[in-house]
Amino acid sequence: MKQFILTKEYKGTLFLYETQTAIGTLKRAFEDYLSTRLNLKRVSAPLFVDPKTGLNDDLNGIERAVEFDIAQTKETAQVVHSLAKWKRMALHRYGFPVGEGIYTDMNAIRRDEEMDNLHSIYVDQWDWEKVIEQSNRNVIYLKMIVQKIVDSICDTQDLLMKKYRS
Repeated sequence: MKQFILTKEYKGTLFLYETQTAIGTLKRAFEDYLSTRLNLKRVSAPLFVDPKTGLNDDLNGIERAVEFDIAQTKETAQVVHSLAKWKRMALHRYGFPVGEGIYTDMNAIRRDEEMDNLHSIYVDQWDWEKVIEQSNRNVIYLKMIVQKIVDSICDTQDLLMKKYRS
């Protein structure tokens, strides 16, 4: 396990509950800004999946999923640790047309993660995916999307600075 480092100089500006409230504000604001700009709709992510579906990516090729048995069905389930395949399946199942997409918030356990100040075995990961035309798979379109993401981040930062600046 890597070492967690909290410098002596670090001073939080908010109390613990205020920090949680600010995190919630950040998540909701960013979702609102980005979903408007990219034409995304919220969809709930699964907490676990049937391993036979192949929807649970192993990310780096060696990740082991957290598995458990379901008493009533005698089946095995895996805690989701990646939504890469699931998002594409969800776009298809929900029938999203070109130009629309989804965003979701995944809670997961990554048992093989190397923990440090940026990584944890518990993951609260926000993610999105959008249906685009084949003709839009180019650098110009990608740059436009990136600019919308940056604008959403900046607007979120502005909101938080106004609300929590001390």
